[in-house]
Amino acid sequence: SPPPEEYNPRAEQERNRRERMYQLNRDAALYYHEVLYSPEGAAVLDYLHRRGITDGLIRRFGLGASPDAWSSAMDTLVEKGYTKEELQTAGLIHVKENHVYDVFRDRAIFPIIDLYGNTLGFGGRALGNAQPKYLNTQDTLVFNKRYGVYGANLLRRQRGLERIILVEGYMDVLALAQADIQGVVATL
Repeated sequence: SPPPEEYNPRAEQERNRRERMYQLNRDAALYYHEVLYSPEGAAVLDYLHRRGITDGLIRRFGLGASPDAWSSAMDTLVEKGYTKEELQTAGLIHVKENHVYDVFRDRAIFPIIDLYGNTLGFGGRALGNAQPKYLNTQDTLVFNKRYGVYGANLLRRQRGLERIILVEGYMDVLALAQADIQGVVATL
């Protein structure tokens, strides 16, 4: 029989850090989703509806909105018990000299979720002329945009898939999902 697994404190610490980041990202996704249905998210909600995205699809993909504010997400997540260091490590805030501010401001938010339901990071689309138009979470302990696809979390629920369709962006995935086409994912 194989020898008992040795306790590896470093591996355990790494696993705990990953789990904490997954939870932080999940709480951030819930926050952004709540904002979408608040007065601060009205412009994003209107944009999604104009693009033909229904409330059912918004819920299924967990879409959200980030307010046009410097520290709204940070303030909410710190109140939930996360540290600014954790928020910075997760790519949710920027720290420059004496300024600390939310990375995603005044954007439609697309949570990026893996096959197992873990929220890895976010894509944010600017509504106005802000640049860049699309902004992804920086590479983190749990997110690397080169290795993931948007919409992966829904593949497990889609039985009998004979193919996967790779498209360019989030809105392409949503449009095809709205047309009841399954097995669609987008590059990040």
